Amino acid sequence: MAHTHTSPETIKTVSVDPAEMESFSRMAADWWDPKGPFKPLHIMNGARLGFIKDTLCDHFHRDPESDLPLKGLRILDIGCGGGLLCEPLTRLGAQMTGVDALERNLKTAKTHAEQMGLEIDYRHGTIEQMVASSGKKGGDKPYDAVLNMEVIEHVANPPEFMNDCGAMVREGGLMFCSTINRTFKAFTFAILGAEYVLRWLPRGTHQYHKFVKPEEIKRWLVSAGLSPQPSIGMNLNPVTSTWRFSDDLSINYVTVASR
Repeated sequence: MAHTHTSPETIKTVSVDPAEMESFSRMAADWWDPKGPFKPLHIMNGARLGFIKDTLCDHFHRDPESDLPLKGLRILDIGCGGGLLCEPLTRLGAQMTGVDALERNLKTAKTHAEQMGLEIDYRHGTIEQMVASSGKKGGDKPYDAVLNMEVIEHVANPPEFMNDCGAMVREGGLMFCSTINRTFKAFTFAILGAEYVLRWLPRGTHQYHKFVKPEEIKRWLVSAGLSPQPSIGMNLNPVTSTWRFSDDLSINYVTVASR
């Protein structure tokens, strides 16, 4: 059975931009609709999951073909939303903790996990609150892996947010960061294309000035005490609605870092 924890303080922290909260709150109930506002994440999920699983298995010397290749690994999903990554990773054996600043997201995630018979630890709060309580009795120990997926382009203070994320990665652990590059091509496809032409996302979901260049991600990861690997591009074929990984970092990309 999944659990939702009440946030210990008002959600007014540096990792949550109040200007964006209302938009995501309206969409929370639609998380699990594959044709709804989160259609891009549903399409992306297959590629993301395969990449996360293979990278974790390689790093922690697991057999990716086994039934529960991630068994025993503690993974934190920051900005977990409706649980689109938490649920399939739980099925692969991981002990998942999902944290989100929006209680409605977590109610959606909790309800769906219970319907699926999955035990996931959902928390209502922010990464700052987790870091602040981690050193206290009963607080969280750092995790084997931290997922920071399509979140950093929505936070108010990215370097500080990355420091907090890094603090929850144990020695020998990994962090996954996926985001959108700040390029004209990304503006064309991720904003004009996805929000105005295809209408996959509500207008205003993304702000161009918050997109993040790979060198910025790497600088923030190093400042957080992590060692980043070369970034890998993620490219969408809009005709087949499939993602593939490549050397093209001009729109979406993912960066893995180790402590």
